[in-house]
Amino acid sequence: MFLLRFFQEFKEYGRLQRSILFLIGAEFCLQLINSSFLSNLPLYMHHEGYSDGQVADAIKFRYLGVLVTAVFVGLFIRRRKLMPLFYFACVGVPGFALGILYTVATHDTLLNHFMQLGWGASFTFIQIPILPFILRNSPAGDHTSSISLSYATWSLATIVCSIFISSLNAFNPFFFDEKTLLYGIVIASFLGIFCLTQVQIREEIPEKKIQYKGSVMADWNILARALIPTLILAVGAGFTIPFISLFFTNVHQMSTAGFNGVNIVASLLVAIGALYVPNIKKAVGYKLAVPTTQSFAILALILMATTQFYSQLSVSIYIAVGCYLLRQPLMNMAGPMTSDVVMKYVGKRNQEIVSALTAAIWSGSWFFGGLLFGVLRNYGVRYVYIFLLTAALYSIGVIWYYFLILDYEKRLALGLIDQESAEVLSH
Repeated sequence: MFLLRFFQEFKEYGRLQRSILFLIGAEFCLQLINSSFLSNLPLYMHHEGYSDGQVADAIKFRYLGVLVTAVFVGLFIRRRKLMPLFYFACVGVPGFALGILYTVATHDTLLNHFMQLGWGASFTFIQIPILPFILRNSPAGDHTSSISLSYATWSLATIVCSIFISSLNAFNPFFFDEKTLLYGIVIASFLGIFCLTQVQIREEIPEKKIQYKGSVMADWNILARALIPTLILAVGAGFTIPFISLFFTNVHQMSTAGFNGVNIVASLLVAIGALYVPNIKKAVGYKLAVPTTQSFAILALILMATTQFYSQLSVSIYIAVGCYLLRQPLMNMAGPMTSDVVMKYVGKRNQEIVSALTAAIWSGSWFFGGLLFGVLRNYGVRYVYIFLLTAALYSIGVIWYYFLILDYEKRLALGLIDQESAEVLSH
C-alpha cells in the first residue's frame, strides 16, 4: 500500500515534456561528476599525499571558475537560444574533469588549478541556463515539478555514484581505488551529449524587454533583498559541504566504501525529499515548510559536528551518521522551495540575472569558504568549530528567508508583484 501511494505521488513527473526530461537527463550526467568529485576527489587527493590545506586550495579554483563566468553567462543568455550552451557544458565538464584527475596523479599544481577553473566555468553553461530554459519552454503548471526534478538530479547522481563506488571499492579496494572509479564516472558522463540530441523543442526566446512598474534601482533593491539569505547560507556551506568526507575520514576513521555507503542512503532521502516538494507546497505552504526544514537541518548539523568532542566513544560515529542522514534531506529539500520563492519575488524580467547571481554567490562563497577552511585547518582549528560557524550563518539565513516570504506576500497584496508569476506561498 505504501509503495503504491509512493509511486502515485510521483506520476506527475512522468507527464513532463519528453524534451524537458532529456534535458534534465543531460544535467544528471554532469551531476555524476559533480557529486562524485565533491565526496571522493578530496579522498583521492588525501590518499595521493595532499594535506587538507592543499585539497582546499585546489578545490576552491573550481568555484572560482563558476564565479568569474556566472554573471557573464547570466547577461549573455537574455533573449538568446540556450541549447548551444548545454552542448558546451556536456563536452567541457567531463573534458576538464579528466584533466583534473590526471594532474592530481602527476602533482602538477598549476595545471590542476587551470583544469579546476575550466571545470567550474564549463558547469555554468548548464547550471545557470537550465532554470530559465524550463521557465521559458514548459507550461506554467509544470514549473514546480520540473524545477524539483532538476534539483533532484544532484541527489540521484549521488545515489548512483555512491552505489558504484562503495560496492566496487568494497569488493576490491586495491583495483577499484578512487582514481579508477572517478575515471569511470567521468567517461560515463559523456552520455549527456546523447541526451541533448533527444531534446526536440523550439525554444521560446523573449523578443523584447518586459515592462513593469518601478525603476532599475528598485529592481536592484529587490535583487539584493532576495539574494542576501542565499549569500549567508552559501558562505556557511562553503566551510562544510565540500569537506564532510574529510570529517568522517579524519575524525571517525570511516573508509571510502563506508562513506559512500552512507551517501547512498543520504542521497536517496534527499531525492525523495526534493521530489516531494510540490506536495509539501500544496500541504503547508512555503512559509511554514522553508524555516521548519532548515531549522531541523541546522540542529542535525550541530549534533553531527559535536561528535568530535567524544569521537573516542564507539557510539559517536553512529550519532554522526544519523545526524548526517537527517541533515542532508532537510536542508536540500529547501533548495527548490527557496529558488521558487526568489524567482517569484524578483519577477520575470530578473530571472536570468538572478540565476547567474545565485550561481556566482554559491561559487564565490565556496571559493572563499575553501580558502578559509584551508587556513583554519593549517592552524589546527578542529572540524567541530568550523561546522558550528556554518550552523550560526545558516540560522541567520533561515530567519531572513522567512521575512522574505512575508515581504513577498505583502508586495503581492499591494500589487507590486507582476501577476504572471505571482502566487501565494503560504497554505
